[in-house]
Amino acid sequence: MQLSPLEIIRRESLQKLRDLGINPYPAEEFKTTANIKDIISNFDDFEGKEVVLAGRMMSRRIMGKASFAELKDASGRMQIYINRDEISTDEEGTMYNTVFKKLLDMGDIIGIKGDVFKTKVGEESVNVKELTVLSKSLRPLPVVKTDADGKVHDAFSDAELRYRQRYVDLIVNDKVKETFIKRTKITNSIREFFNERGYLEVETPILQPIPGGAAARPFKTHHNALDMPLYLRIANELYLKRLIVGGFDAVYEFSKDFRNEGMDRTHNPEFTVMELYVAYKDYNWMMDMTEQLLEKVAMDSNSTTEVMIGKNQVSFKAPYPRIPILEAIKIHTGFDVAGMKEDELRLVCKKIGINVDETMGVGKMIDELFGEKCEHHYIQPTFITDYPKEMSPLTKEHRTNPDLTERFELMVNGKELANAYSELNDPIDQRERFEDQLKLSEKGDDEAMFIDQDFIRALEYGMPPTSGIGIGIDRLVMFMTNNSSIQEVLFFPQMKPEKKAPSVELNDDEKVLFELLKAFSPILLSDLKTKSGFSNKKWDKTLKGITKHHLAKVNTTDAGLFVELV
Repeated sequence: MQLSPLEIIRRESLQKLRDLGINPYPAEEFKTTANIKDIISNFDDFEGKEVVLAGRMMSRRIMGKASFAELKDASGRMQIYINRDEISTDEEGTMYNTVFKKLLDMGDIIGIKGDVFKTKVGEESVNVKELTVLSKSLRPLPVVKTDADGKVHDAFSDAELRYRQRYVDLIVNDKVKETFIKRTKITNSIREFFNERGYLEVETPILQPIPGGAAARPFKTHHNALDMPLYLRIANELYLKRLIVGGFDAVYEFSKDFRNEGMDRTHNPEFTVMELYVAYKDYNWMMDMTEQLLEKVAMDSNSTTEVMIGKNQVSFKAPYPRIPILEAIKIHTGFDVAGMKEDELRLVCKKIGINVDETMGVGKMIDELFGEKCEHHYIQPTFITDYPKEMSPLTKEHRTNPDLTERFELMVNGKELANAYSELNDPIDQRERFEDQLKLSEKGDDEAMFIDQDFIRALEYGMPPTSGIGIGIDRLVMFMTNNSSIQEVLFFPQMKPEKKAPSVELNDDEKVLFELLKAFSPILLSDLKTKSGFSNKKWDKTLKGITKHHLAKVNTTDAGLFVELV
């Protein structure tokens, strides 16, 4: 393993701590008595009192016999004041002069005991009496600075690096943690809504012999002991409906689903869906319930039903408009496609510039028409209803039009947020719908549904009239936190394989520059030179060396010369 000069220095400090008899990774519990947020929020209650805190040292200002540092715990950041004579017990002042000033680094985790006070300039602080090393950091953190005007410098903002090293992202970018705290508030809000109504949260299999419940490409694996293929679930619908057959009136599940399809800013191959099934209800009832649920979620997570999503202000206040899908297509394309056969529909698609092929049936083409020409118009929450039967193999036939089904999708900000049905509970009709899907599969549609014989058998025992809904939790969190990328609301999104470190041999100066670029690329050339601390001669030689190895390049922009990793 090739270490940077900074990493080598930290390992040397680690050994020096051990030589002083200090365990840099102690096993015993470190009992804290408060957190930073509580102290700052209730300063009058804490002033003059002793507290014990633990956290990560994010910065320090050494000033002779006394220093200031910033401590960060899970709740916030706070200034601490360290005096040599307070924390050192020997004449040499080892704990201050050697440990704190020389052997500790930004990013190290420490515990402190001291008194709460306010400095002359009015900043809440802790006067440290005891300092304990809890964990020595062996890698340097990116140094993100905020000036007096609130402007951030040297931000850790490279998206790929942030997603790969989410742990660093959470340490240095406080707003990222706020997103994930709000995500938990959202799921808790949904659970509270359902639990108050007596709905039962359940768990269903992730490994399934048949990937049912949705039209999607599955991930496939093999069970060695049973010598059989298994699939990661693409949906949990069919298992939840089996539970309705079994006698539960209402069940829901937050499920991890997996689809072996494309990745982009709104899709990840592993994602979270909440599915709910309630007996003796229909899709009209489900629309009313969804309005109530989303109003509550918006209030619980944002304290208002008015939410900014990008540049749009979206109101989750009920009621929401309800528009049949064929009417939406007629409004936005000028074509009335109701009752059209496959050949007619294919001709319409070609006329308005939508690419279709021979594998696509009526359902797929209507889906393309709506997705390309209509979807983006629906910014405010809108129920798109009454889908053609070909699009909805698990949905009950419409009570007044046998060509349609009792289904809705909830559109928000031009994207689908929820999908719901009056569930099909006629086992004979269900078998016929599955067989139609099989024909699409034979035509080459690799997203057509499998026939699940056991699910049909369950329906044959009788399933009560039921309504079900699936809500994309990741997308809901994106909306409620005003994030445009799904990667921003997943702790660890799926990524391409990481590029290997360069195999070229770098000298010590080139290693320092390369590590700085890994943390700050792209960066103004003048700023990089300042950070390196190199003389003019050493700077010129080192920059030429690292660009000669094709590890970095210099770009000319309107804002000046920038250096970035290749």
